[in-house]
Amino acid sequence: QWQLVESGGGLVQPGGSLRLSCAASGLILKYYAVGWFRQAPGKERKGVSCINESGFSTNYTDSVKGRFTVSRDNAKNEVYLQINRLKPEDTGVYYCAAESSAGAGCTLSDLRYAFWGQGTQVTVSS
Repeated sequence: QWQLVESGGGLVQPGGSLRLSCAASGLILKYYAVGWFRQAPGKERKGVSCINESGFSTNYTDSVKGRFTVSRDNAKNEVYLQINRLKPEDTGVYYCAAESSAGAGCTLSDLRYAFWGQGTQVTVSS
């Protein structure tokens, strides 16, 4: 039985930082590209970042470039999202997802991802 579990969310003031983790069980993450997706209240889920199997290729949506950093530790079977200089518009549920057919890169399109976690809430508010 596979499982992806996100953690590290919480309530943080604007300008603060969080580190989200995505831990896998039943999946060997080194064979998967992993994406991070955000669903803001009342809005569609959107891709914010992704990382390919090796970790050498990453991708970010424009609104988070320079503030978010995705990384992975395949030995620990985990992927991380470091979020700095948080803004209120970063508020939402953050999901990690795994895709097994990414090739050399990774995509921010959620259509390609077959395995999803339950999400972790990030709230940015003063």
